[in-house]
Amino acid sequence: MDLEGLHAALAASPDNIPLILMVAKAEEYYFGFGKARDLFGRVLAIDPQNCEALLGIARVLDMNGKTSEAIVRLEDLCSRKPDFAPAWLLRARISLEEKDAAAARKQYDKAVALDRSLADDELLGKILESPGQKRSVMTSTGDIHDSEDDDGDFPFEGLDAAAALDLGVEFRVKTDLKFADVGGMEQVKDDIRMKIIHPLKNPELFAAYGKKAGGGVLLYGPPGCGKTLMAQATAGEIESTFLAVGLHQILDMYIGESEQKLHKIFELARKSKPAVLFFDETDALAADRRDMRQSAGRTLINQFLSELDGANAQNDGLLVLGATNAPWQLDGAFLRPGRFDRVIFVPPPDLKAREEIAKIHARNRPLADFDPADIAKRTEGFSGADMKAVFDQATEAALTEAMKKGGMVPVTGKMLVTALKNVKPSTKKWFESAKNHALYANQSGFYDDILTYLGLKK
Repeated sequence: MDLEGLHAALAASPDNIPLILMVAKAEEYYFGFGKARDLFGRVLAIDPQNCEALLGIARVLDMNGKTSEAIVRLEDLCSRKPDFAPAWLLRARISLEEKDAAAARKQYDKAVALDRSLADDELLGKILESPGQKRSVMTSTGDIHDSEDDDGDFPFEGLDAAAALDLGVEFRVKTDLKFADVGGMEQVKDDIRMKIIHPLKNPELFAAYGKKAGGGVLLYGPPGCGKTLMAQATAGEIESTFLAVGLHQILDMYIGESEQKLHKIFELARKSKPAVLFFDETDALAADRRDMRQSAGRTLINQFLSELDGANAQNDGLLVLGATNAPWQLDGAFLRPGRFDRVIFVPPPDLKAREEIAKIHARNRPLADFDPADIAKRTEGFSGADMKAVFDQATEAALTEAMKKGGMVPVTGKMLVTALKNVKPSTKKWFESAKNHALYANQSGFYDDILTYLGLKK
């Protein structure tokens, strides 16, 4: 790790928070605790609520022998940001060092329940070796172990996560992603606000109109234009549980098992309300039954329809989001009121949205001569994923130069323009197919948005 090069880069970009944090952690790695603390303090001067900097100061204090102050700071951080899992994990380590294994065990459970990737079998083993406890804890392999002691200042939250792991579903207690992190798509955001965000925040007003939070929204459009990102941001806006489901998590070779899995996923989502349940590749799970010869596929579709209707359970407070690149393959029954009753076209980002996306991708990169407006003009027809590929390729070019020079090299506007020449817009092929459906299979007007986007309808 080239400390000198990092400090040189920081001198050129003194307010780059990700870069300041990188240099602080480098100083911490080389036992430069005083410099590290100063750098973490520098971040807080710019962003007083920055969790990484608050955690960094507590970590440096502990390593510098000021454990009591570190504990006080961590308790304050966990109180203000109870969903910041790394703070709970550091508390667990310090509690174990302080011979308070019972507290360490609870804090470890909390950290893993919030962020499954933080599971640490070595730390867990040390906690379990302490005598006199009995409590369920989750290992990095998903196993549930018992230790003694049933004293619970807060309930263990890992059981829902364990159920999600068993089903293979992505499960997040909360996500930090917000609508502000998604460039453009304002109409999509407004529709989702009216569907679930406003009803949750104003329940009495919406109840007076006979409206409840929840329902189904189907997002369709070219791949890579932000349908999945929008689902995650929706969960972040309402501070809810987010569950993401793919085809492979449901389909099973044994008769009846797929339907059971789908039911369990809906039950898990209902238990976690308010929640966003996101189905990717919805066309594969909700295909037109007229095209099916086998009864197994029909049965699964009927189960999906039943779950959307809430036939045997209430779906209030549950937003079901579906995403598809091929809406023409869906069974028409899914588009009836009460199911996916809002169908929203997610087009490639427009000029303003592309400029916002360019700024978002620029946040955590050292840049020079960067003009987001110019990038936006050069990326007509690009999806969000295409634009990410541009920034990734330019970053790789900068890293290649950095490896040769042995120090930081910024991503330049020239590197971005060069990357633009190598990335082609991926949406054109999708529109070639969608145009035919919109022109020749659009009796209900379902694809009018596509025709409007292509300039074929006013």
